[in-house]
Amino acid sequence: MQELLHNIIPNVMGKLPAFYEAIGDTLIMALWSGSISFVLGLVLGVIITVTRPSGILENRGVYQVLDKIINFFRSIPFIILLTGVMPLSRLIMGTAIGVEGAIVPLVFGTVPFFARQIESALAEIDHGLIEAALSMGSGPLEIIFRVYLRESIAGIARSTTITAISLLGLTAMAGVVGAGGLGDFAIRYGHDRNQTDVTYVTVLALVLMVSIIQIIGNQVVKKNTH
Repeated sequence: MQELLHNIIPNVMGKLPAFYEAIGDTLIMALWSGSISFVLGLVLGVIITVTRPSGILENRGVYQVLDKIINFFRSIPFIILLTGVMPLSRLIMGTAIGVEGAIVPLVFGTVPFFARQIESALAEIDHGLIEAALSMGSGPLEIIFRVYLRESIAGIARSTTITAISLLGLTAMAGVVGAGGLGDFAIRYGHDRNQTDVTYVTVLALVLMVSIIQIIGNQVVKKNTH
């Protein structure tokens, strides 16, 4: 089997330690930035949902400010965002390159997208449930946790799956500026050295990761769909 792989993908087999390291770097970037983005995106999504006009905590000022900020960052191409937040990356992480340097721009690129996904998921809640909760004297926090979040677990899981897959693509793009990971591996060895087997194997690795994320997401959605 090993001899067959050496014949099919010789360049990859000759760089297995670097390939495994690239996979590890990609997973580290995705897990760290994904965890941070999940929390921040969920909070922002909830805030813009409850403060919007006719929301349970209607506040046009807060809604307008957050809405504009989210739209602003969503409109910036990620490749530009990568270089634009380098000073902030140095300030927070102590470096603007490598895996650590990629986390800050990945968070900036993911949070606005996920916040909008959460906003859409929460918008699907039957307004009658919210009115019923209000009529029973439930406070805003009770409605947020017992109605909005509990009733939209499937929608949040679907949004998380979509965002995680998108984030995986962003980690590959971060390789352009030396962030490490599979993107950097594919560019450095596959593109720059014209080793097509490296490119193909990198793509297959990313496809496998995406498939695993999608399968897990589908299972969570299925179990929480009423």
